[in-house]
Amino acid sequence: MTPRSTQDAAENGGQPPAMPEARRSDFEFDLPPELIAQHPAEQRESARLLHVRQGGCNDGFIPDLVEALHAGDVLVLNDTRVIKARLHGEKDSGGRVEVLIERALSAHRAHVLLHSSHAPRSGTTLRFGAVPGASFAAKVLGRTHDLYELEFATPLDEVLEAVGQVPLPPYIRHEPASEDAARYQTVYARAPGAVAAPTAGLHLSDALLARVRARGVHIAFVTLHVGAGTFQPVRAQRLSEHRMHSERYHVPAETADIVNRAHDHGKQVIAVGTTSVRALESRVRDGRVQAGSGETRLFILPGFRFQCVDRLLTNFHLPGSTLLMLVAAFAGTQRIRQAYQHAVAKRYRFFSYGDAMLVERDRSERRAGALEAGKP
Repeated sequence: MTPRSTQDAAENGGQPPAMPEARRSDFEFDLPPELIAQHPAEQRESARLLHVRQGGCNDGFIPDLVEALHAGDVLVLNDTRVIKARLHGEKDSGGRVEVLIERALSAHRAHVLLHSSHAPRSGTTLRFGAVPGASFAAKVLGRTHDLYELEFATPLDEVLEAVGQVPLPPYIRHEPASEDAARYQTVYARAPGAVAAPTAGLHLSDALLARVRARGVHIAFVTLHVGAGTFQPVRAQRLSEHRMHSERYHVPAETADIVNRAHDHGKQVIAVGTTSVRALESRVRDGRVQAGSGETRLFILPGFRFQCVDRLLTNFHLPGSTLLMLVAAFAGTQRIRQAYQHAVAKRYRFFSYGDAMLVERDRSERRAGALEAGKP
């Protein structure tokens, strides 16, 4: 990964354009395939934690997070809940199809990603479920870019509950099992709608969160329903040509108040996961977080001026991914390059079921962001 910069010229919640020279190859790195975690750590808290500071990296474990937090700080969690969004079925012609629900449009309709040897035409009937005569039917209504619109004869939530699978990422090679149903979900998940887990939160147990509260740290929630776009690679070499998928989010009034009060009193806001960062930064207006809901296509690249989040707990991300670009923007590209080199050398486990980083925000960027927000 080599340093590049971009100017955030979009309104909050929009997509800032990348500078023409910012390229996907700037965020590539070599990863031994055996470091891609195929299963979660035995216990949520037993994963490793790499603390990425201004002066270097420190190796530790997830429980060290508690000691890094201080009374009055705010830990922000994304409470989205993963739905059983993957369906396997067939067309009337017998051809197999795989569907990943992107989002429900109504009780019977959804936008989906669809994989098939031959793209189905409008009007095609798809059937899901292994029992003949007891399958669930859906009709293809049309297609817009990568997404198909399907109409299900049975309410979608009933279909997913009956025959849906946990939508594990494509780099996890085993079929979903009972372990995945429990562990590919945060302990605080409560708002159904995501097709991928906010994976930094997978490391947090109820017991650890209780210790966090006991230190006087506030725990606040946002909701950002992670869409199927999180599985999609950045195909464009020039990042100015990449378009983020839109994702639904909500920042409650209580969370906005807690975060703003913390900053008023010189305390820090620690986001758990890149999704929490995007939800919070999408709601900043004149340096203050505003409560509200909406759709965000916020694409964060180096040069973005963070106005809310001070520290970030995040997993290790795929080469060339928008998530890695966000982390590089947060901590500084060179610092993240060095952290990833360290993680590979020390045999950290990567991606959704892997280990985590606690990342300090780049000091020079933090100062610039504070001045923009009118803070001393």
